[in-house]
Amino acid sequence: MTLIVQDVLDVLGATAVGGTAGYGADQLLSGNTGQAVSGIVVTFIASQQVLEQAVSLGANLVISHEGIFYSHHHDGDKVASMVGTVHAAKKQLIADHGLAVYRFHDGLHRKQPDGIMEGLLQELGWEAFVVEHLPAASIVELPSHTGLEFAAHVKKRLGIESLRAVGDLSAQCRRVGLLAGYRGGGALAIPLFEQYQLDLILYGEGPEWETPEYVRDAVHIGVAKSLLVLGHLESEQPGMKLLANRLSRLFTAVPVHYVNVDPVFDVV
Repeated sequence: MTLIVQDVLDVLGATAVGGTAGYGADQLLSGNTGQAVSGIVVTFIASQQVLEQAVSLGANLVISHEGIFYSHHHDGDKVASMVGTVHAAKKQLIADHGLAVYRFHDGLHRKQPDGIMEGLLQELGWEAFVVEHLPAASIVELPSHTGLEFAAHVKKRLGIESLRAVGDLSAQCRRVGLLAGYRGGGALAIPLFEQYQLDLILYGEGPEWETPEYVRDAVHIGVAKSLLVLGHLESEQPGMKLLANRLSRLFTAVPVHYVNVDPVFDVV
């Protein structure tokens, strides 16, 4: 029996437009639901390189956590007018090779527990230490280590060369909050420090003038708090890797590939 795009969307609990339960970020951005699937690529973001790699692997369905054209809300016409040649080249590559690209974002985050968070916890080896899963965060209680020791563990497990850090990294930490992706804003992260008596938070990214400044002030008045900033991509790739592993067990008739994406920033 031929696997089609809709079969994959059904397994994801998704629809072609509106994602899971009407969440609008999740959409079939190219291709059609009746298209036969020759192979699947799962990735954090459908960059030009990832799309080219999908073609070389013989895969024509790409499941991407983030969008194609540099906008969370898929405002393609506006973006096209800004980027021109880059936008056109990507569209041409997709059209030339008949690629179907499905963005799987909101539905994955709204699983219980969060599908991206599951992958991050697994990659860090912290699944057994979870105290509570919240809608946008997970709380873990770990054997006591310094913030610097936790930073070394995170870099090793995630393959990250560097982290951004704020706070007292010499202080012992046990209670840690994890927030994947763009969830580092003060309105979400700062109350977690207070309500869950956290020593350390790890998040993907957030405004620099909010949570980091709270941590700086906390340390200045003698309250030992620490923050590690992983990067958006670095915090969410493990969740897409986990999704690829699950899909490979479900769809044995076609190859399923996880394609890792290099960090977008160089440290100079």
